[in-house]
Amino acid sequence: MKALIFTHGTRGDVQPYVALAHALRRAGHGAVLAGPAGSASLAEPYHVPYVPLSDAMNEGMDDPEVRAAIENNYRGIRGKLTAIKLMRQAKTELRTVFDEIAAIPADDVDVVVHPVNSPGQFLAEKLGVPSVAVGLQPGWVPTDSVPSPFVPFPIPRALNRASYGLNRVVLRALVGAGTEWRRDTLELPRRPHQNDALRRPDGGPATVLQAFSTHALPAGARYQDSVHTTGYWFLPAAEDWTPPERLRAFLDAGEPPVYVGFGSMAGTQPARVGRTVVEAARRAGVRVVLITGWGGIDAGADADRVLVLDQAPHDWLFPRTAAVVHHGGGGTTAAALASGRPQVVCPFIADQPYWGRRMHAVGVAPGPVPQRRLTAERLAGALRQAATDPAMRARAAELGATIGAENGVANAVAVIERTVARS
Repeated sequence: MKALIFTHGTRGDVQPYVALAHALRRAGHGAVLAGPAGSASLAEPYHVPYVPLSDAMNEGMDDPEVRAAIENNYRGIRGKLTAIKLMRQAKTELRTVFDEIAAIPADDVDVVVHPVNSPGQFLAEKLGVPSVAVGLQPGWVPTDSVPSPFVPFPIPRALNRASYGLNRVVLRALVGAGTEWRRDTLELPRRPHQNDALRRPDGGPATVLQAFSTHALPAGARYQDSVHTTGYWFLPAAEDWTPPERLRAFLDAGEPPVYVGFGSMAGTQPARVGRTVVEAARRAGVRVVLITGWGGIDAGADADRVLVLDQAPHDWLFPRTAAVVHHGGGGTTAAALASGRPQVVCPFIADQPYWGRRMHAVGVAPGPVPQRRLTAERLAGALRQAATDPAMRARAAELGATIGAENGVANAVAVIERTVARS
């Protein structure tokens, strides 16, 4: 079996697909991954064939207007106008990506694996092979059992499925952005429900992989049989990675530090965020390993009890910390859960506020501290609780053991194998 896998987005969007491609290859299958050119280095240590695609969408993150909208979670009229502008730009940029994907030699491909919010099923239809859609966060698949994760307040159970209405509209709009690609490049005819990412060409339910753990969802969350919540797709640290000496020395020099990093998120005032983190650490009396990431934090040089790094593998560093402070991205949340360490979630946009609420609900984090409300006082209070609360530490360790025992990528590989066998 050979899988053509493609994705788009930032590092956190690409890394789970590298894990899947790596697992497929270890299971004896072929796998080619197409993704943003800037993330190609993620695949290199695992010898996963990687086709670089246009990185224009990620490059647009450096626009000051975009940074301001992200920092404020697209609130207000200006934020909404920025969101509309980005969606229009994305349609043009994604068309370039889709054309690049269509140009990949695919004569021997048996299945196409793609994000649920992209029209990958069109390429599978052209090739005459099944497609498997992937959701890295809940919300794409409606269910009666729990409300949409983007509804931040309680609603009657009878309205659960209706609460996904906006999600469905957004999903169809994103998939519909490939309509011209379907017609002009793939030369496929129109068909009923072609923009419904949750249906096969024959109208039946599409196979969907939800790459997260049921233990992170509300109790009682249930989905139809075609939807498989596999567990998280973890990518192990590269075998040849070794920590820089200054990191090892810092870890050995005192009590376990707190990790602070906001991944690929970047606001308008990274220096202010850096000062806030350093002051919060001083007030809370904790040591900190601060990861600058894509520019969301600028703390300058090392300060007293603060070590500043560009990056470090989560699966190596997190278990060596007292707590993990992060932005609430799905991948970072997963790694923090698996590490068995308490968390502090400081969300920006999209699914991040949801994961912040969920981590608090499952007992491994204080209430989330949104970026727009981030102060040294608020962060210091959350740090103290995460680093010292015995009940929170015990719950984080318990849940970490449970999630660490799941093998999400192996479960995903088994579903893909069955899908191809049925076809």
